[in-house]
Amino acid sequence: MAAAAPLPPVALAPPGGGVGRAAAGPGGAAGPGGAARAEGAEGLFVVLGAGLAAASHPLLYVKLLVQVGHEPLPPTVGRNVLGRKVLYLPGFFTYARHIVEVDGKRGLFRGLTPRLISSTLSTITRGSVKKAFPLEDMEHVSNKDDVKTSLRKVVKETSHEMMMQCVSRVVSHPLHVISMRCMVQFVGREVKYRCSCSLAERGHNALWVEKQQQSRAARCIAGWWLQNACKAAQDRDGATSARLQLFSFLGSGVFSAIGRIFKEEGILGFFVGLVPHILGDVIFLWCCNLLAHFINTYAVDDNFSQASVIRSYTKFVMGIAVSMLTYPFLLVGDLMAVNNCGLCAGLPPYAPVFPSWIHCWRYLSAQGQLFRGSSLLFRRAPVPAACFHID
Repeated sequence: MAAAAPLPPVALAPPGGGVGRAAAGPGGAAGPGGAARAEGAEGLFVVLGAGLAAASHPLLYVKLLVQVGHEPLPPTVGRNVLGRKVLYLPGFFTYARHIVEVDGKRGLFRGLTPRLISSTLSTITRGSVKKAFPLEDMEHVSNKDDVKTSLRKVVKETSHEMMMQCVSRVVSHPLHVISMRCMVQFVGREVKYRCSCSLAERGHNALWVEKQQQSRAARCIAGWWLQNACKAAQDRDGATSARLQLFSFLGSGVFSAIGRIFKEEGILGFFVGLVPHILGDVIFLWCCNLLAHFINTYAVDDNFSQASVIRSYTKFVMGIAVSMLTYPFLLVGDLMAVNNCGLCAGLPPYAPVFPSWIHCWRYLSAQGQLFRGSSLLFRRAPVPAACFHID
């Protein structure tokens, strides 16, 4: 009967954000099947994120080397759109070919292990924060008569997204620092951080991990890893042995880097460059979401037949535009992650020692290099080109 129809789930939901629990049935998120599907979806996001990180790693690797100012190849003479002769620095493909010539194809994936762990931590953290602090559903509003309600919805969603992004950034940043330092070792050919050597190399150099540890905590970690390696060698069960070896392969080098950073720089060494990264993320989120909201509200007419299609692409286009404006924060954060860490790429002549990220920003601004590395295809050499460090 129509009179006995239950109220909609929104009306039954408590004010604390229990929409999902109230609306969930036997197959919903609250049931065993829904929970399994949610866990499966989260696992899928982790796998997709790790796959994307691995596929894009060579691009990030070349970009980081360009950011620190490492130019091993001389510029070449080319012509711009107007036909004038200009000097162009090597693009991504030429730079990547040089890395392959020096380190082989596997050299393009230097520092991949800590980056995969960082990506996984970031994805899991975002999912955990989203579950712990669910966002209350609000009715979709896009009419100009409801500007205040619509703006309040955008502010609430952006604040929630900002919280997830900041927490995930803090959790994953230590592994990001380790990954950056592993990659920039290409500049000075150092082996201070060994996070990507092969499993066979680790087997022939089982004591290498222990010799590299200088602190008590790191020595304990190395001993624990060696003990597990011995158990894996004696284990007749192939699956167990493979799991132990895989964990050893992914974790031992990272543990070694963690111990070294903790001994030399303390706990703050894991969070160098964190502030500009968070500022860049926060500015990107707010500018992108607010600009997309105002454009969809005031510039796109509801009477237009393709209004919904245009609105669906507005945020994507705004993201590209805003990412270019916030790129200096990414550059400064990456440079601070490797600055004065004992590696050649973080010391003169590549960069002076910066007391803080603000000094790094001022230095790059004075040099006109705040967007260094933003383009990897057509890289026009500055004038004079001799200011670049040519190996």
